[in-house]
Amino acid sequence: MNAPQFRTGFGYDVHQLQAGYEFWLGGIKLDYALGAVGHSDADVLIHVICDALLGAANMRDIGYHFSDQDPAYKGIDSKILLKRVMELIRGAGYALGNLDSTICLQAFKVNPHIPAMKACLAEVMEVEEDQISIKATTTERLGFVGRSEGISAYCTVLIYKNN
Repeated sequence: MNAPQFRTGFGYDVHQLQAGYEFWLGGIKLDYALGAVGHSDADVLIHVICDALLGAANMRDIGYHFSDQDPAYKGIDSKILLKRVMELIRGAGYALGNLDSTICLQAFKVNPHIPAMKACLAEVMEVEEDQISIKATTTERLGFVGRSEGISAYCTVLIYKNN
């Protein structure tokens, strides 16, 4: 039996927000009073994209490939991780069809930065910008996101065998 030529993947991630940290989102540094806490640069959007891609290709998750116990990844630019994930995906014979993502953040307005994030991600991933969808929402002041204690993001991807 032949495996399907199309596969979908899903990613979800959260990071705590605190003063004194840089705020990286979608590969760009944003000016915000709070920053995301993490082992790497804590770019929650890139992390969910990586997880969705790896999941679609049945290659486990970002933590498996880039452990937060490994000092080599301390403070690493998440764009490097995304580039490596794309190399893994392509090495397995897959190409990106599209990705659809949602960022959940209460106080900071993400929408004005979406075009720059799409351009950055497209360059890193070596795909067209129209293959990347980024949306933003709040949680109507509910939960840890609503209290500005953290940020979360979701992503789905479609990959296909590149024959």
